[in-house]
Amino acid sequence: MKKQMLVFGWVTLLLFPIPGFLLQFFFNDITWIEFFDIERYSIITLFFGLELGVVYGFIAYFFMKAPFFERIPNRIDLSIRKMNFSILDGVFLSLCAGVGEELLFRAGIQSFLGPFITSILFVALHGYLNPFNLKFSVYGLIVLPFIFLISYGFDTFGLLFCVAAHFSYDAILFTFMIKED
Repeated sequence: MKKQMLVFGWVTLLLFPIPGFLLQFFFNDITWIEFFDIERYSIITLFFGLELGVVYGFIAYFFMKAPFFERIPNRIDLSIRKMNFSILDGVFLSLCAGVGEELLFRAGIQSFLGPFITSILFVALHGYLNPFNLKFSVYGLIVLPFIFLISYGFDTFGLLFCVAAHFSYDAILFTFMIKED
């Protein structure tokens, strides 16, 4: 299962951006440079994104430690621990998700559906808004405000902000999940 997750990380990093780019290229006539939003890269937006992801990662982890979440079947933290990931594996998967998913959703889909619908779609496709598992959907309600923040931050701060926030959020959670006893 660990190998499959690492392969899926590569797929997310390398293949998820393609449909996002193709949407923008064919419907909005956007070049690779415009798609990657390179002109708006700055150290400030990088640090704002990293900071938001770290802070929200701690908040989410705090909520995930509530007794309510102990009763949820198929807990993510237990699945991660069973795979025996190293911190480096967690950082790699966080980078893959941060880059690949943000290129697909923020740079690709969001200009068509808007930040609100794209955020809900993003969280739902991760399985966190599940009408058949309402207890698990509580996690979706915790992560949804974070996704709203990065979605609305895309127009103001750019793609790098979103990638940095997503990466650092995932990296914080992976680190906690990997290091827990």
